[in-house]
Amino acid sequence: MKSLLIFLATASLAWAMRSSGGAFEGMDIAEAIQREQIDRMLDFLGPLPESPSPQKPVKRESQFTFSNPRANEFFVDGTKIPDGDIFVLVYFTMTNVSYTVNFDAGPSWAGLLPISGDPHETRKLFFWFWPTNNASNVNDLLFWTNGGPGCSSLEGFLQENGPISWSWGQSAPTPNPWSWTNLSNVLWVEQPVGTGFSQGTPNITNDDELAQQVAGFLVQFLEVFSELKGSNFHVSGESYAGFYVPYIANWLYEHPIKDLNLQGIWIADPSLSWGIVQQEIPALRFAQANKNLFPFNSTFWTQLQNISDACGYTDYLDQFVTYPPQDSSRSCRRHVEQRYWCVGVLNPAFDVYRVSDMWPIPWSVIGFPRATQQFIYFNRTDVQDAIHAPHINWEACSEGSVYASPSGGPGNDQSVASTLSVLPNVIEKSLRTVIVHGLADFILVAEGTRIAIQNMTWNGAQGFQTPIEPESFTVKNMGVFGNMHTERNLTYVEFYYSGHMTPQFVPWAAFQTIAYALGKQDSPSA
Repeated sequence: MKSLLIFLATASLAWAMRSSGGAFEGMDIAEAIQREQIDRMLDFLGPLPESPSPQKPVKRESQFTFSNPRANEFFVDGTKIPDGDIFVLVYFTMTNVSYTVNFDAGPSWAGLLPISGDPHETRKLFFWFWPTNNASNVNDLLFWTNGGPGCSSLEGFLQENGPISWSWGQSAPTPNPWSWTNLSNVLWVEQPVGTGFSQGTPNITNDDELAQQVAGFLVQFLEVFSELKGSNFHVSGESYAGFYVPYIANWLYEHPIKDLNLQGIWIADPSLSWGIVQQEIPALRFAQANKNLFPFNSTFWTQLQNISDACGYTDYLDQFVTYPPQDSSRSCRRHVEQRYWCVGVLNPAFDVYRVSDMWPIPWSVIGFPRATQQFIYFNRTDVQDAIHAPHINWEACSEGSVYASPSGGPGNDQSVASTLSVLPNVIEKSLRTVIVHGLADFILVAEGTRIAIQNMTWNGAQGFQTPIEPESFTVKNMGVFGNMHTERNLTYVEFYYSGHMTPQFVPWAAFQTIAYALGKQDSPSA
């Protein structure tokens, strides 16, 4: 049977191709978005100090001085991060344009560290550590990983929650007012082995083994940066980090590192269950809720409904997205015949990461999720030298598998979905567990996350016992921004307007929820 997603994607693409406009407006749109974000940030945080002049940069000092001489090997001077020389097409003529990181981003530390104390260890993870810019947060350490499997956390650093922002369509990097370094010391790690700049041959088969390697890396990291020992530790990530993060946290709860105090986790648009649950089953209802983006005629809507009924998806939603949930669940095991990336092949303007996007297609300095240019920032050798990275071909998402298994789940991962294995234990042992999801995400649908939660048992009960209240999540000085529910130590928030990468698309909303996860405020809602 044809995948329901293929019908939805193909038809919506045809409409998008008819209605798309010119492609030379991207710079103006990107700059307008940046101006809007700054205005929102000023409303949220209040007025900022006057920006320093590019000719007279203000030197930013670290909250830390590391006593281990090895730390000096990893130091990155925030005034010397390379610029972004690029070639752009201007009226069909290739022109070299030089853009400089013309602000002091502050001191940081980056490089490779092994996953064990074995002097012959060849497996090493690349990290970029940034200290907080707020002295009141020096006791917090936040770990960030992207998903994939095999996607680089430098994508999250540069386009989501790091102190330097170079998001889609931006002509040059800018300071990120929503950087999570405002709230905590942050450690971006490219893991597992085989991801980004990390070195060695992948040899894991599941995420228990992945977590063990991350724990080994953390021990080595704390030996170099010993002033961070005793930190309140939080693990965060997005997408396939719905597997990574719970497994890492569970391993640390079961095999504690004495120098870290694990407090909780935060995961966005996460893989929590099988793809059939989070992608196929809720696909039609997602399209029905976004009819302005899926302008089908009545005949085609009927055809889609018949497919959903025949697959058993409609009955599944009616039976298992209930509050409180039914006593037991069944699984739908129909195969997805095509992958989501086929949408990009048919029409590059349609984006499963945020379905509301239209023409023009903005460029990305890291070539993700669209490789629309040859220039990739992290493949510049001067950039690699500045952050102590090896001279290799860096990929935002690894083409090869980061698991050694010949078969299995996504990327050959043989792990059981976290909601059916380790996540309940993590929720029960954490101070706060936060799951967020963008409602414009079509690669992992928010209603699929609801299904996963309603079929998970933790703290003595299955699922949420009361419904998620609509329009219950507000952002300071911005009003209603989504739906929210907290029950038995688990908080779930849905963001309006956001696609898959929530800290990129709605940074103010993501910032507020991570502040809650870190214990900086009593509620995720304003």
